[in-house]
Parts: sequence; structure tokens; C-alpha cells
Amino acid sequence: MIKTGDPRTLGVPSSEARLRFDAEMHELGGGPRRRLLMVDDEPAFELSFYCGTCPLLFRRLETAREKLSLESMQERLSGPLGDPDDGGVIDAFGALLPEGEYLPLLLSVQPRLVVPGKEGDYFSGEQVTSWGVDQFWGLPEYPHTPYYRTFETAVDVDAHLYEFVVPMVPPTWNERDRVEEYVARMGQGAVPTAVAVSTLDVCQPAVSFGDDPSVHWGLTHFLLDGHHKLEAAAAAGRPVRLLSLLSLGESLAGADEHARLPALRARPRSARATET
Repeated sequence: MIKTGDPRTLGVPSSEARLRFDAEMHELGGGPRRRLLMVDDEPAFELSFYCGTCPLLFRRLETAREKLSLESMQERLSGPLGDPDDGGVIDAFGALLPEGEYLPLLLSVQPRLVVPGKEGDYFSGEQVTSWGVDQFWGLPEYPHTPYYRTFETAVDVDAHLYEFVVPMVPPTWNERDRVEEYVARMGQGAVPTAVAVSTLDVCQPAVSFGDDPSVHWGLTHFLLDGHHKLEAAAAAGRPVRLLSLLSLGESLAGADEHARLPALRARPRSARATET
């Protein structure tokens, strides 16, 4: 944790926002079916379901094809922000978002690229330990995208915080020359800044088919800017700064949990300890 800003109202009317949160409804007026992150009015990611007892989820959908970087901010983000408010970055990216309350968090992260089903995958590892595999498919959840793991720590004896950075498009779509340029710059000590809109989803299994039915606090950062930077940092084993705009109204967490987050994020990294 570098610094936390004060919660603030950001964004534009939802109909004008390039990125917004939405829910599919049942055709006959029933409750919500899927919780979605929309980009340019297309469903980009399916998110954790509203119930709070279903597993944490960020699943890339077929229409997730767009990044949301801003050319006007590229020079400012080429180095480390020292404060969330530096250089008008919050207001610039806030204009892409739907109107709501956001908590700015300026973080230092050292990302590790994870491929679903491979070593370090949360969905086939820690999530299965708490929920078991999907009872219909007999398989772990599958996010349909590589992603980055950056941090985790204990919330208390029965709960753990897991942090993820999710690219809007997979790293294979990145330009190789730009990634290599960032790798070289980071090798010389450069620390660029990425920007994300984030959610905090607190999920707890109601009936567990796993061995550790603990509460999972999922802090998920969806990249607005920084796709090449995150891949380069993962390849070089170097840190980057991440300006997170945490959506307070669209997270599956309450005011008390939001209030605890800055202190939790400032704790030392620690893995979940489970009995064997």
C-alpha cells in the first residue's frame, strides 16, 4: 500500500460510460441472472453472483475485446505516481466509469502471471479447497483468461484476502516490442503506473464440498491502462504501481469491509494456512 484517498463521487451517467456494471434479468421479470462488467455496451466479464455464497468469479466473455487506455495519460503514467491525485489521473479515468462512489487506492504490486489450470491458479487451488469443484460440471470454475496474482493476506482465522489483476484482453494480444521496452526500462529501475477499476467481493460457501470452508475476500482489479506494463513486470520480476478505483456501490461487500481494506492491504503478504 502506498496511499489511500478519500471516497469520492466519480463518473458519468451510466448510458454514457464506456465501462459499467449491469445484471441480466430473467425474461419474465424474475431476479438477476448474471452480474456483468460491460465495456462499450458489450458484456466483457461475468462476475461473482449476488448471493454471497457462490464462488468468487471473473470470467472473460467472447465480446471482451477492448482496452480502455487514454493516450493523454501515457506520459504521466510512464513513471510512479506518488499520490492518487497526481496529474489528474483519477478524473481522466473517472470519465470512463459510471457515476458512483469510488475509493482510490495506490498500490505497489509485483504481478505473477497465472494460466487457468496451471500452477498457482486460484480457481483450481484455493477456491476448490473451500467450495470443492462445481457440482454440475465436476470441474473448477474457469475464468477464460490468464490473470495476475499480486497479493494475499489473512483477514482473520476464518477469512483470507486474495488480490488479482485481470487484463481486459489476454497478454497474447499485447505488442511484443512494447512489452520488451518496458522490461528493459524496469531493468534500469523504472516503475510505471497502471490504472484499474476494482471490486471487493466477499464470498463464503453456505455448504462446502471442500476442506477449508473459509471466507474469501476477492479484491479484483480490471485493467483500464497497463496491459504491457503488467506483462513486463511479471516477466522481469519487478514491481509496478497500480492506481485502483474501487467501486463501493458495485462490490459485494459492506461499509465495514470496505473500511478494513486499506489496513488489510498494508499487512505483510501471507498465504492461507490450512490443516493437512
